[in-house]
Amino acid sequence: MSAASTARAEILRRATAAIGAAGAEPVTVPRRYRSAGGLGPEGRVDLFCERAADYRARVHRFAAAELDAALAARCEELRARRLVAAPAAPWRPGGAEVEVDDPPLAAARLDQLDGVLSGCAVAIAETGTVVLDGSPLCGRRALTLVPDLHLCVVAAANVVETVPEAVAALAPAVAAGAPLTFVSGPSATSDIELQRVDGVHGPRQLELFVVWY
Repeated sequence: MSAASTARAEILRRATAAIGAAGAEPVTVPRRYRSAGGLGPEGRVDLFCERAADYRARVHRFAAAELDAALAARCEELRARRLVAAPAAPWRPGGAEVEVDDPPLAAARLDQLDGVLSGCAVAIAETGTVVLDGSPLCGRRALTLVPDLHLCVVAAANVVETVPEAVAALAPAVAAGAPLTFVSGPSATSDIELQRVDGVHGPRQLELFVVWY
């Protein structure tokens, strides 16, 4: 037997001895981690806005009656004249041309538009994350990854405090096999010199409109 084979056999022998014989009872892992937060609705929204801003998302807060005007004003500021909307997204910013992604637009067409307008399934306060579940309100995954600008409307009622709460809320989508996209700020990466580059794997700019209905 070669030296390499002998060393491998010794490693396997030690690993087997460490984990015990095959068929041994699995170790019980404690599950006492915190699953729910203690903040009220306003506290959750405050924390979400703070954490999302930490990730360089632009966060705006409005009452429902102000949303359309706020979207129109922000589109004007960003010179976003041509938008694509998720199939069930009901918002139409005045002054902008809005195409609905139904039937789905080609990737080349999405790349020509200034931005995408969608809702979200859940927002997580502790991490400043919005979760898209591929539903008609959120749109398919490519819809929110190709355009350079993402305008996302977040209903205050859909903001949960912790990740376990979000996972529980998303259980029906998971059971249905829906694709989940977790978005924490604009797409960004860093090169070997630690220089941040935005817009590599998704939108360069994320605008969150948190709305109280």
